[in-house]
Amino acid sequence: MFGKINSLSDCLVFFDFDNTLTPFDVLDDMVLRFSMDDNWKELEQQWLEGKIGSRECLKGQLERVRISKPALQKYLKKIRISPVFKKIIPLLKKYQAGPVILSDNFYFIIDAILRNNGIKGIEICANDLRFNKDRLTLSFPHTNSSCWKCAHCKTKNLSNARFNSKIKIYIGDGFSDICPAEKADIVFAKGNLLRHFRAKDLPYKRLNDMRQVYTFLKGIDIAESINR
Repeated sequence: MFGKINSLSDCLVFFDFDNTLTPFDVLDDMVLRFSMDDNWKELEQQWLEGKIGSRECLKGQLERVRISKPALQKYLKKIRISPVFKKIIPLLKKYQAGPVILSDNFYFIIDAILRNNGIKGIEICANDLRFNKDRLTLSFPHTNSSCWKCAHCKTKNLSNARFNSKIKIYIGDGFSDICPAEKADIVFAKGNLLRHFRAKDLPYKRLNDMRQVYTFLKGIDIAESINR
């Protein structure tokens, strides 16, 4: 484990999206609102029990969703993200420390929500979708052939060679965050990620509000400014 962080330029900060930057899981809400039936519940239970991975779960659930591109765009306009994230972005960009979003959601959805909240130019690693009238066609460019659990192997992106020299800070809440968070140097955790780190007695910072992340990062920024 590393010691004191001297500069944010030594770091790279990764964020989960749903229920971390947003106040709820957008995909879960979409399925609940726009699915033709309740068959998604059985898939959700199989995923929770570890019988299927998130890729199989997402494909099965979203193939029952019926929503056009204009209707989805209208729905996404209502979704707000943590206002503190807007304060975090320029702080990290000042030091080329991110942010990088790693999500099991879809690029179109994440990018639309960010833009609706006045945010552009963020690196997003996520799944892809296209529209065929009121049906969604999915693709998963970040899978891991040696692991079936996640639709998007966040660990593979976190471990990208261009990030190897960085202190990795990870902020997340879900099952898909467990593997990448275990590879990170500092973890802010809530939800299922928090419960996992507690059970495994792994070091973490409990995440209650994004202001904690900002305060932590700003503290490094202030200390560096003082020491110059």
